[in-house]
Amino acid sequence: EVQLVESGGGSAHPGGSLILSCAVSGATDSVSCLGWVRQEPGKQREGLATIDSAGNIDYADSVKGRFTISQDNGKRTLYLQMNNLKPEDTATYFCAAGRGPSSEAWCYPLNHIAMDDWGKGTLVTVTS
Repeated sequence: EVQLVESGGGSAHPGGSLILSCAVSGATDSVSCLGWVRQEPGKQREGLATIDSAGNIDYADSVKGRFTISQDNGKRTLYLQMNNLKPEDTATYFCAAGRGPSSEAWCYPLNHIAMDDWGKGTLVTVTS
């Protein structure tokens, strides 16, 4: 099992920036996919960005060009740099990890249901 703890959420103005972090611990050697997912109250989860074990990165169209996913520390920390924030970015942001083989086939934002482990989330509010 993998434990994930998000941090860095908070408030920002439209056009502003925030960076989210996710501390990954536990069976990290088994992780083949890491990603960020968000959820607005009363709505379904939306996959935003993923990075697989080969370093392939993918973004949802809604955040492409504005958000950047990255990792360091041997996959022990995952980041989401969020620029040019919009009010519609307001949501709870979750870090997630997948542990299956052949991650290049299933590790992409629309397939966040394939993730095995989830953090508890961090709230991002974008308001003027």
